[in-house]
Amino acid sequence: MIKLFVLDVDGCISYPFKTPDWDTLTKIRNLNLKSRQEPDIPSITLCTGRPYPYAEAVAQWLDIRHPFIFESAGLYHWDGNRIETGIGGNTANGQGMNSIHAFKEWLTESVIPDYPDILLEFTKMMDAGVVSPNTSQIDQIYNRIMEHVEKNYPELEVHRTEISVNTLLAGNNKGTGIELLSRELGISSDQMAYIGDSEGDLPALEKVARPFAPLNAIERVKEVAEVLPYETSGAILEAYQRLIKQNK
Repeated sequence: MIKLFVLDVDGCISYPFKTPDWDTLTKIRNLNLKSRQEPDIPSITLCTGRPYPYAEAVAQWLDIRHPFIFESAGLYHWDGNRIETGIGGNTANGQGMNSIHAFKEWLTESVIPDYPDILLEFTKMMDAGVVSPNTSQIDQIYNRIMEHVEKNYPELEVHRTEISVNTLLAGNNKGTGIELLSRELGISSDQMAYIGDSEGDLPALEKVARPFAPLNAIERVKEVAEVLPYETSGAILEAYQRLIKQNK
């Protein structure tokens, strides 16, 4: 029985920098609403690398009322407007975060000036992320970041998507996010499904009972997940319908 379906945002709910498919998202939202009366329908929540304000907006679109994960391992509780963090967390001013702050300074001073299309994700708390609609620059930026991390920051790990590179405390990834959700909701990972498309989703996909990937996912994700014949939100809707069928 799958009780919780956890969704990545970029590349799954919608494409970055493109208008979402509102008709499909409405169908997903309506199934989530029905889950409150029909136990065969799993409820949904988010596990995204996006910063809290963006994740909160997407949660509102889909009428999510469970806690959700932002920045891979930050847990937001609607009750009391509380934020909890995973490994290296509970320490917004702690030693681990000093590395993130120093890394952001390096990005700002040494990388971003060379690529006028990229932006520092300035609202992030635990992640030194850069994002760009110019996907041709991501490979170059990723290689520079990896070289700098391997040389100077063994305590950090790096994930990339088509439009971003995210540098975070080692272990503070989406696998930790799934663990936080499991503990908070009392739902084990073998009662969860997850859909993701990028490298950063692998720690979560490897933990759950039903891992899914949209057609637009990278090959490494497709190797560990059930690949759906649709992209982004169409894949989420297809996976949701398969989970409901399985539960029934």
